[in-house]
Amino acid sequence: MNTVEVALGCAAGSALLAVLAALVVRRRARPAVVGTLTAITGAAGVVAGAAALLGERFAVELPWIVPLSGIALTVDGLGAAFLAVSGAVAVAAAIYGIGYSHHGLDSRGVQATFPLFVLSLLLVPAAGSITTFLVCWELMALTSLVLVVSEHRRRAEVASAARWYAVMTHLGFVAVLIGLLILSAPADGDAFAAVRAAAADLSPAVAGTAFVLCLAGFGSKSGIVPLHAWLPRAHPEAPSHVSALMSAAMVNLGVYGIVRVGFDLLAVDAERWWWLLVLVLGAISAGYGILQAVVSTDLKRLLAHSTTENMGLVLVGVGASGLFASIGSPVLAALALTAALMHVVGHAAFKTLLFLAAGSVLHATGTRDLDSLGGLRTGMPLTTAAFGLGALAASALPPGTAFVSEWVLLQSLIHGLPAPDAAPAAAPTVTVVVLPLAVAVVALTAGLAVVTFVKAFGVGFLARPRSDAAAHAIESPATMLAGMGLAAVAATVLAVAPTLVLPTLGRVAAGLVGSPAPIADAVSVELVGVTGLLSPVLVVVALVVAAVLVVAIPRVLAGRRARREARLWDCGGGPLSPRTEYTATSFAEPLQRVFDTVLQPVQDVDVTHHQESRYLIAAVEYRRRVPDRIERHLYEPVLSFVTRWGRAGRALATGSVHRYLGYGLCTLCALMLLLVLA
Repeated sequence: MNTVEVALGCAAGSALLAVLAALVVRRRARPAVVGTLTAITGAAGVVAGAAALLGERFAVELPWIVPLSGIALTVDGLGAAFLAVSGAVAVAAAIYGIGYSHHGLDSRGVQATFPLFVLSLLLVPAAGSITTFLVCWELMALTSLVLVVSEHRRRAEVASAARWYAVMTHLGFVAVLIGLLILSAPADGDAFAAVRAAAADLSPAVAGTAFVLCLAGFGSKSGIVPLHAWLPRAHPEAPSHVSALMSAAMVNLGVYGIVRVGFDLLAVDAERWWWLLVLVLGAISAGYGILQAVVSTDLKRLLAHSTTENMGLVLVGVGASGLFASIGSPVLAALALTAALMHVVGHAAFKTLLFLAAGSVLHATGTRDLDSLGGLRTGMPLTTAAFGLGALAASALPPGTAFVSEWVLLQSLIHGLPAPDAAPAAAPTVTVVVLPLAVAVVALTAGLAVVTFVKAFGVGFLARPRSDAAAHAIESPATMLAGMGLAAVAATVLAVAPTLVLPTLGRVAAGLVGSPAPIADAVSVELVGVTGLLSPVLVVVALVVAAVLVVAIPRVLAGRRARREARLWDCGGGPLSPRTEYTATSFAEPLQRVFDTVLQPVQDVDVTHHQESRYLIAAVEYRRRVPDRIERHLYEPVLSFVTRWGRAGRALATGSVHRYLGYGLCTLCALMLLLVLA
């Protein structure tokens, strides 16, 4: 028995013990017992993933669990990366949930479902066969749905979000099911090894169909545009520690599925248009997601749209990697895939921190509306520091967590551009057109991410409180702060010392595309095969020195003069009130005007006149909202058609037995006629 086997066994055992504890332990002690056992489950997943990344391999078949096919588990380098990430997120979320669950989430059903959801997140990347993968995938979908709907008695929006999530996730499951069945049909069995061996005999049309179906199914789980409609609904309405698991761990498994199918089960030098489609969808998702986040005033909805943006950036890296591999540039392919995997790891760290901090705000104030917050730094200093660190990590600014991965991604895209003096035939036309656009999208999203999180942190936590709830907010319980602390430590370590994981991820990517490792084992981030060097430690030291000088020099100079207190100049208007401060809506309004063509906001002005005279105005009400344009033009017509079809169907179901017998007779006659004609 190796380390991976022991750790996975411990993960499964502790998860099942947590389920049992949720059913038998008293309500008061239930969250602590279940949370502790679930944290052990996540920690065991981290150990299993880390051991597999260091070279250990694990494979086991359990034919007695599922009839006919059984269960097969296999942990390789790719699965190990996602296994470790899911386990790490689960540790922070489980500890956080101990304190968060005491407020209406300590029922037996919710507490028993949570460890099952964590276990499914660990089993999906460990699946070694099609049947095992589908069973674990469906377990993940069902348990997450139960957790999303857990607060449906408190808010009516929860039921609507759960319906959207249920429909979208199961339509995605159907697409994945059909795609994987197409891949496994010519194989001798449903094990990944057998599917991999038989994939070489698939025709381009069949392989392309399977890949597109898997891309649609896995892409919907990752929240890529236009299959993202469930994500900004379900993530905000779920309990905050569940939101962290969904946004920082579950959506990653959609990326895992795309990489597993495209780079492993199918040939890596597959059709070029596959990867071009992935890259384009990723770029659209990144741009559209961050635009929606910029104008959002709901804190958790803003973070959900940010997830769409970050998963889009990951898919830009995945698509660029496949594109480079298809044109014979394995070094750049490995570099782009390394950037994508690194962004998965970094996003898991800072998005866990941000969602847990947002949950702390919701726990203390009862609201997610940024326009009603402000002034939280006084009553919630630790939560404010945690969210500020997460905002810096997500902003792609040095020394943020996302900075290194986006820098590596930009290096791969820029080095993929043809040289100015290169011959026209030296590079495919598609790279000449697509790669500059991809660079522009990455740069645009980085800038808009800065604006988004400056808005969220500045409006939500600084300035003056805009409501009584914000003014009287107090810090969260110790277990919630501990969960945020673990996520903060992970985000800080990945920002300052990314080379602890980056070379290992580089070796995983290199093994998938058949290339030498693109990242050298060094303290600095040193690219291999292309020119590029970055030292995060030196960047941090330089920023600290600059900040100290900026603070220290004015203090030294000011110390030579006598100080005196004076009232700030306020233009004669008196002390400022919260009504005069920027809200999240007003902060985003200039950018909203710039992107009006894309966002297409809806505005209404209602003017109320006095009864005595229509020339005298009593009140003017101005409303402006930014609905999801894709949802408006794509999903609303479909839903409207389904609604009309359902209403029309009521005329057929009148309750008359004679009419139903007539329906059956007509159907039977039609089938017999069809058989005769065939």
